Amino acid sequence: MPRCASAPSAACWRSAAAARCDARRARAQSRAEPARLRRRPAAPAARARGRCRAAVAPRGARPIQGNPRVTLLPDVDRILLGPGPSLTSPRVMRAMASPTVSHLDPLMLRLLDDVRARLARVFRAVDGSFAFAVSGTGTSGMETAVSNLVRDGSRAAVVVSGYFGDRLAQMCERYGAAVSRVDVEWGRACDPDALRRHLNANGADVVAMVHAETSTGVCNPVREMAAVARDHGALTIVDAVTSLGGVPLDVGAWGIDACYSCTQKCLGGPSGLAPIVFGPRALEQRVKGRSFYFDLSLLEDYWLRRKYHHTMSSALVCALYESLAIVEEEGLDARWARHERNHRMLVASLAELGLTLLPAEADRLWTLNAVRVPDGVDEPTARKHLLDEFNIEIGAGLGPLAGKIWRVGLMGAGSAPRLVLLLRGAFESALAKQGRHVHA
Repeated sequence: MPRCASAPSAACWRSAAAARCDARRARAQSRAEPARLRRRPAAPAARARGRCRAAVAPRGARPIQGNPRVTLLPDVDRILLGPGPSLTSPRVMRAMASPTVSHLDPLMLRLLDDVRARLARVFRAVDGSFAFAVSGTGTSGMETAVSNLVRDGSRAAVVVSGYFGDRLAQMCERYGAAVSRVDVEWGRACDPDALRRHLNANGADVVAMVHAETSTGVCNPVREMAAVARDHGALTIVDAVTSLGGVPLDVGAWGIDACYSCTQKCLGGPSGLAPIVFGPRALEQRVKGRSFYFDLSLLEDYWLRRKYHHTMSSALVCALYESLAIVEEEGLDARWARHERNHRMLVASLAELGLTLLPAEADRLWTLNAVRVPDGVDEPTARKHLLDEFNIEIGAGLGPLAGKIWRVGLMGAGSAPRLVLLLRGAFESALAKQGRHVHA
């Protein structure tokens, strides 16, 4: 029996001897089962690659109604090298499996205090800031920032250089802001002077921007852009969903008033929480928003004063605690350097195959690489080849870049030389499958 390519705890439930016993038992039971419930067993190789949609359930697994032997739980560990989620370390998975406690348990409250302190350090927030995590994905962090700083009639200047800048503009509009867009060509970074000219002409109460634009692989010069906003007396909202923990970010030194991220990218945790920080100016100028769930004052009551607001997941908080511990053990400067090093290795490796990136070198994001699809290559076919033959998941382009780029993420534990080498070989195979061979 071939060695399983997945994690033993997920896919290798049985030894070879147990498998033979199960097969004999299944043959006996199949005589009594209706024909419509019978399933042809997957070939071992297909099962190892994760192609098996149904598998014999382990003892205690919840079965599908009508067939006690089938479960839809994932039975393979994907190599997640797309725009997110990223690979999760075994340490974080073990932490997430800690015993469940309630959202107001003393153990949970101590954990929340520790997570707040760690988040403040990872954001590099100034004293007097409030760092915490919102229950939800990165978009919940976006809505928390916007709903507490934007009111009806607020003048919001939003830098739109990709899909998520556009989402940020839409969010501000939903909360009643008069939005003026600073439109930037997709694949290029914002020019701080262009932002300055826009603010000179239009003014703004709030300036919102995306640091790491996941849809284009561009890193915007947020430090300079935040300085321009501050010169005009505006509050700054920064989307750091794909940058926190992966590229340099210093909320305090750069004068950023509100900044949000997510747990499933550079921090290397599971999806489900959105780290966020409000600086002193943002806390002073908060508004009474329309949202109950994202109300900053109510969230402060829970995180600081232990008042009930919602039932926060202890499993996700444990995972975030361990993710932040790993970040601090490595050190932010060393972590940033690792992401830059592996990004440059990937760029050089892809260049050997004739593949290039969408942004100019100075604008490139280390954590998310927008790789141009060559002429004559079918984008989804190549992406499917990576998944089927190498178990690698990468992302497709969004909006006007759909079909034109692949989005390759090297984030958290996924930023590693061995994975860059694996990607290089996988891309070479995918291109050769479509008739594009590389000649040394």
